Amino acid sequence: MSKRERIDNSNIVVLGRTTSFTGILKFETTLRIQGSFKGTIEASGALIVDRDAVVEADHITVSSLTVYGSISGTVHAADKVDMMSGARVHGDVSAARLRIADGVLFEGKCKMTNVEKDVEIFQRPIEEIKADLQRVNGRA
Repeated sequence: MSKRERIDNSNIVVLGRTTSFTGILKFETTLRIQGSFKGTIEASGALIVDRDAVVEADHITVSSLTVYGSISGTVHAADKVDMMSGARVHGDVSAARLRIADGVLFEGKCKMTNVEKDVEIFQRPIEEIKADLQRVNGRA
């Protein structure tokens, strides 16, 4: 595991492998599900669904989602969704960023959010594009 992938485990709440929970989950930090969950997730924190975990939700709203296991339901992540190898995701997903690894089963629609206005690069003068890139990179 690289330094970027390490997570501060002191702020993670874990629903263990033998845990089965039904209802509404609300949390502000990071939740790791290792067992099974059925219901609704409405959170401002991050959600991690481990390899053997099963989540069946009518909807999931989180800041970010990392899936190694199985999720069924509509997902909205304010920031990103990472579907890791072996993950199974059934349902529509909306997020600002999405990463789907090889070996993922994903059945649903994907909508990218927080995307700035559409830009048609072939209809803009090259000088305007260069100026925008310089401004974004802090060279303006």
